[in-house]
Amino acid sequence: MTTVTTVVPQSAPQEILERYNRVRRRTLALCDPLSAEDMMVQSCPEASPVKWHLAHTSWFFESFVLRPFLPEYRAFNAEFSWLFNSYYQSYSAFPAKRLRSSFSRPGLDEVLHYRGWVDAGMERLIAADPRPEALRLIELGANHEEQHQELLLTDILHAFFTNPLRPDYRAWSESDDLAGMKSGESDQAATRGAEAGRLEFDRYEGGLREVGRQADGFCFDNELPRHRAWIEHFFLGRRLVTCGEFADFIADGGYRRPELWLSAGWDAVNANAWVAPLYWTRQEGDDRDWRIFTLRGEFPLQALAAVPVSHVSFYEADAFARWASKRLPTEFEWESVAEGRQISGNMLSSGRLLPAPPPAGSPSLYSGDGPAQLFGDCWEWTASAYLPYPGFQPLPGSLGEYNGKFMSGQMVLRGGSCVTPDGHIRATYRNFFSPETRWQFSGIRLAR
Repeated sequence: MTTVTTVVPQSAPQEILERYNRVRRRTLALCDPLSAEDMMVQSCPEASPVKWHLAHTSWFFESFVLRPFLPEYRAFNAEFSWLFNSYYQSYSAFPAKRLRSSFSRPGLDEVLHYRGWVDAGMERLIAADPRPEALRLIELGANHEEQHQELLLTDILHAFFTNPLRPDYRAWSESDDLAGMKSGESDQAATRGAEAGRLEFDRYEGGLREVGRQADGFCFDNELPRHRAWIEHFFLGRRLVTCGEFADFIADGGYRRPELWLSAGWDAVNANAWVAPLYWTRQEGDDRDWRIFTLRGEFPLQALAAVPVSHVSFYEADAFARWASKRLPTEFEWESVAEGRQISGNMLSSGRLLPAPPPAGSPSLYSGDGPAQLFGDCWEWTASAYLPYPGFQPLPGSLGEYNGKFMSGQMVLRGGSCVTPDGHIRATYRNFFSPETRWQFSGIRLAR
């Protein structure tokens, strides 16, 4: 059987260095609005402090690139080799994830010094014309850090939501398209709910399809190998489900109707007292007076009614689909529609930092050229369990733990979100989370 490895083009060392430096600068830029105190908060079990993200992404390059490939490299601090390990059991021991916010030492200044130390080592390594395997691991490390950039923002959103002051991560300026809408009193806010339009569906033919990544450009091991899958004909929604539509589900008693829920989902509703998506709050007893907290502050529901609903679990997405007499698409249905389409949308570089309504009059929405919002806005839950492809082989060594060991009890999400770095996403990209996860920018596209 052919060994499957993470695929990356053989770029020139200078290109690799520029790529590395861009990614590292972006991580620091995301920290600009934050105080040192903000970077210590870990507000839920899934999240990590920002300071830990800064250290762990440096640990990754030190552990898997510098130590093996730069002979004269000296570790910044020998204790960091286990302190900032995340879950690589075969590499070293590591502290329990829930304890990360208790690491008052090393301080932020020392963590930033650590990043600089690793950056200097990487520059020496790349200047020495490293072996192809080192270049492949540098690209993997850059993609790993881009994943942590997204996690950094989702984690700080949860941290700020749990803060009684509900601070903005980034405030709106007068030039922003939602400026002045927090009160819900503007004309734009009053009409926003109608802009998404009626949800239409397009028919797609079934058949035997090739799915998975082809060997051109970077991909993770869980996207391989490319293989054939049978797909029946299906219909896919032209856009994502909106906050206004999800509010209708709530108002119709969606969270109080067990017939809509999978058994484990109903258990989660009752165990966690779910009554709405994460970050939705209201005055007691009013099913319409919702306010939604975002990285750009809090908004009334009517201001975001046409915005895709996000921060819902797989269970909520599945229950909404049942309520709407539809279903969630499989990951291969989604991929068969997305493959070959331009990868563009509301992602991190837009600076919006929350999902956006579908563009009014968009050809992709109204001319039958395919669905809108395939990339960006929200990760889209699929009906597919996260399982290995036929012939899957994880990366060798400790990096084999990157994806493969999570292929149980998880569901696949596709498409990226409003905080996914541009250039990071592709049609074959398989994100995965447990079905009760809500702190990610996860949303709903319907199928039938």
